[in-house]
Amino acid sequence: MSTIEIVTSLAYLVAAVGFVVGLHLMNSPATARRGSQLSSVGMVVAVAATVAKLADNGGITGTGWAVLAGGTVLGGAVGLRSADTVKMTAIPQLVSIFNAVGGGAAALLAVADFVRIIGTTNPSIPTRVMVPTVLDVIIGAVTFTGSLLAAGKLQGWVPGQPLVFPGVRVVNAALVAVMLGGGAYLVSGSHSGWVLLVVLVASLGFGVTMVMPIGGADMPVVISLLNALTGTAVAMAGFVIDNTALIIAGALVGASGAILTKLMADAMNRSIANIVVGGFGTGDTATVTASAGGEVRQIAVADAAIQLGYAAKVVIVPGYGLAAAQAQHEVAQLATELEKRGTEVSFAIHPVAGRMPGHMNVLLAEANVPYTALREMDDINSEFPQADVALVIGANDVTHPAARRPGTAISGMPILDVDKAKHIIVVKRSLGHGYAGIDNELYTDPHTDMLLADAKSGLTELVAAIKSLDA
Repeated sequence: MSTIEIVTSLAYLVAAVGFVVGLHLMNSPATARRGSQLSSVGMVVAVAATVAKLADNGGITGTGWAVLAGGTVLGGAVGLRSADTVKMTAIPQLVSIFNAVGGGAAALLAVADFVRIIGTTNPSIPTRVMVPTVLDVIIGAVTFTGSLLAAGKLQGWVPGQPLVFPGVRVVNAALVAVMLGGGAYLVSGSHSGWVLLVVLVASLGFGVTMVMPIGGADMPVVISLLNALTGTAVAMAGFVIDNTALIIAGALVGASGAILTKLMADAMNRSIANIVVGGFGTGDTATVTASAGGEVRQIAVADAAIQLGYAAKVVIVPGYGLAAAQAQHEVAQLATELEKRGTEVSFAIHPVAGRMPGHMNVLLAEANVPYTALREMDDINSEFPQADVALVIGANDVTHPAARRPGTAISGMPILDVDKAKHIIVVKRSLGHGYAGIDNELYTDPHTDMLLADAKSGLTELVAAIKSLDA
C-alpha cells in the first residue's frame, strides 16, 4: 500500500468519525449546530482525500479536472445561495430537492461505471459489484423523481391532494416487475446497457407514480423516507466504486432517515405502509369555513392582552402559521414581555408542528428563545390543566380534539392537550381547516377565543397592548 493510499484511508476514518459524532450531537438543539459543523468538516476531509487519490492515480485529464473544478464551484455556489435565501417554511422543499440531486447523482455514478466497464474489450462485472449497481440505479432514480414531485406538492406547483388515475396500481405493479425483472437479468451475468436503461426509466416512472397518490399532509414523512433512500443509494454507489467514505456517509443518512421517518409516522399515528399506499389530506388549500357544531367567539387584541398580561402561567403553541408569517421574533418578544410581568411562559412543541421535525425548534432558536423554554409534547401535556392561557399560533391538526375519537381523519394522532387549559386563545388568519381537511372543534370550545389576524401583525399588536396595560 502506497503512502497516499494510507493517508487516504486515515482521512476517510477521520471523516467517518466526524460523521458519527456530528450526527450524535444533532440529538440536542443545544449541540446541533456543532454537530452540523463537525459533519461538514468531515465531508471536506473526505472530498480532499478523494481528490488527492485521483491526482495520485493520474487517470484524469486536464479537461476532467476543469469539469470537476467547474462543477464544484457551480454546485457550491448554488447550494450556498439556496440555503442562505430559503425561507424557513420552504426548508422541506429544499431538502427534497437536495434529496433528488443526491439520488440522481448516485444513480448516474452507477450507470457511468457500468457503461465504462461494458465498453472494455473483455467486460466482466462481479456479482458483488453488479448487485449494488442495480440497487443504486433503482433507488437513486426513484428518489430523484419522487423527491422532485414531493417538493412540487409542498411548494404548490403540483396539487397537494392525492392524485390518482384509473389503473395506477396496475401501472405501479408493472413498473416494479420491470425493475425487479431487469435487475435480476443484469445480476445473472447478462450485462446489457439497454436493459439497464429500461430499469432506469421504469424506476424514474415509479418515483412519480409512488408519490402522486400521497396527500400533502404526508409529504414531510415522504420526504424523510426519500432522504433515507438517498442515503441508501449513496451507500450503494460507494460499493460500486469501492469508496469507504461514500459507504459510511450513505449508511448513516439511510439509517438516520429511516429512524426519523418512523418517528414522524408514529407522531401522526400512521404506519409508513399506510402513508405510502396513499395519505389523507388536501395539501395547503385552505377554505374559509366556520367550524361545525358550535359558535366561534372572536376576541379583540386588547381583551387578549388582558388575559395574557394577568395570567400566572401561559403555554404558547407555535404552528405552521407562525412559520409562514415569519413571526418567530414577535412571539419571542411576547414571551419576554410576559416574563417581565412575572408570567411563567413555556412553548409546547409537537413532533410534527410545521413541516418537519425540529422546524419549530430551529425557528424559535433563530429568535433566541431559550432551549429550556421549548417543551416536547409528552413533557408539556400534563401542564395544560394548570395553564391560565394556552396561546395557539397557527397550529391546527396538532391541537385537534377529534384525534381522541375514532372515525375521523386524524383518529389516534397524538395531540397537544390545549383544550384542557383554563382559557385558549387561537391566533389564526381564518377559520380554514388544516392538512387533514376537517374543521377544528377547538375553535368552538366554550373556553376558546379566536383572534383572527396574521401571526406577525397580531403578535405585534399583542405586545404593544400588553406594554400599555400598566401605562
